[in-house]
Amino acid sequence: MTSHTISVLVENEFGVLARVAGLFSGRGFNIESLTVNEDPLDPTVSRIVLVTTGDDQIVEQINKQLNKLVSVIKITDFKDVETIDREMVIVKVSVDERTRSELDSIVTAFRGHVIDIGPRAITIELTGDSEKIKKFIAIVRPLGIKEVVRSGKVAMARSVQLNHDNHQSRRAREAE
Repeated sequence: MTSHTISVLVENEFGVLARVAGLFSGRGFNIESLTVNEDPLDPTVSRIVLVTTGDDQIVEQINKQLNKLVSVIKITDFKDVETIDREMVIVKVSVDERTRSELDSIVTAFRGHVIDIGPRAITIELTGDSEKIKKFIAIVRPLGIKEVVRSGKVAMARSVQLNHDNHQSRRAREAE
């Protein structure tokens, strides 16, 4: 099954997230990642970015059901759209004199940031796509991970969309 990232613009009101999540669970669809934030430009609106798995027919059904919800303003399925997406992870790693410099080298290579230092642990913040996050966790795991907190994916369409021949699409040119 294919992973799909969907952005849902909704009215910022009580219970909207519960109704969206209920739509998925009620139909046996799993939400793999979920982020919700109030729109910084319009506090009456929130953006939900979710990742789900399913074939095109299942995702089309999800989109139709979402459109029936009164609080939904706009749905963007990023299926055929080039996106910029990021996640964030905070990882607390065990350290001693032997592993401190090794961890520092790994953090530097991944362009992470040390956000807390203790006598036996260092906490790192890292942002990137899901593959970068997974690779970082895999590399620091042998050092001894004490705790991991990972955000869901945030995503938006790239400013320029290229077609399969790496040319800017007509729709993108017209939008400029």
